[in-house]
Amino acid sequence: MSSSSAVLDVKGLRMRYGSTDVLHDVTFQARHGEVLALLGPNGAGKTTTVEILEGFRTRSAGQVTVLGADPAAGGERWRARVGVVLQSWRDHGKWRVRELLAHLGAHYAPYSTPHLPRPWDPDRLIAAVGLTEHAGKKIKTLSGGQRRRLDVAIGIVGRPELLFLDEPTAAFDPRARADFHDLVRSLAADQATTILLTTHDLDEAEKLADRIVILDGGRIVADGTAADLSRRIAGHDEVRWMLDGRRHTERVADSTAFVRELFGRYGGAVEELDIQRASLEQTYLALVRRAETREETHR
Repeated sequence: MSSSSAVLDVKGLRMRYGSTDVLHDVTFQARHGEVLALLGPNGAGKTTTVEILEGFRTRSAGQVTVLGADPAAGGERWRARVGVVLQSWRDHGKWRVRELLAHLGAHYAPYSTPHLPRPWDPDRLIAAVGLTEHAGKKIKTLSGGQRRRLDVAIGIVGRPELLFLDEPTAAFDPRARADFHDLVRSLAADQATTILLTTHDLDEAEKLADRIVILDGGRIVADGTAADLSRRIAGHDEVRWMLDGRRHTERVADSTAFVRELFGRYGGAVEELDIQRASLEQTYLALVRRAETREETHR
């Protein structure tokens, strides 16, 4: 991916607090319409990285370009192209749901363009986040999960070209989480919104992300699709099948190639085929253990 086509372009990012380095030569990119998950244990540097990209924190060194601009110098027009869903909720308790979203949406109207109309129609947005029945309610009367849905609506009300999602489905029930996942996919596909997602829910990251970047100890320890990372890091796939009444199990590096060869050799005699691929959780844990081992070795 060329730097000119990247929505996010981070090169050699470093951050130091006093004498402590918390980010070390962090480099990655995100393309137009991509869902990128940024994962890592607590203290890995995720929040610091995201705050620098959002323009809320000044980096110590490195080059950072977001939507073609340095976020440290991004002006009001640049900020109107960015949406943020923070982990903590901002209290607008006396407002009513529809009233607040209509008010916030009016801020983005001057930044509309022919190819990117702004903002969302309040009622369509309220429906998209599952708050139609609560549109006329005061925000202070909403439950925690409903308030979290409103947070998401606030983040996307201006139809951002780039959306930062920090633990977006915290406090969501399973149905609300599934609905939100559908919304994220539609934003990336239909609106061509680039999304940077931070989450501790590895299943969510595996479902949503086109690509995953894993930070540990302020360094990137992996960058790729969930499938690529699993193949490279978490070990082999396990293939199970029945042949002539006997059960077989084989651990292989490339299950697709192995199954193709298996059917080429035995054809329809292969029964009860089952492939167990390494999960993102297994990959993530293997990476973190590997990084911790390297850190202990260099002490």
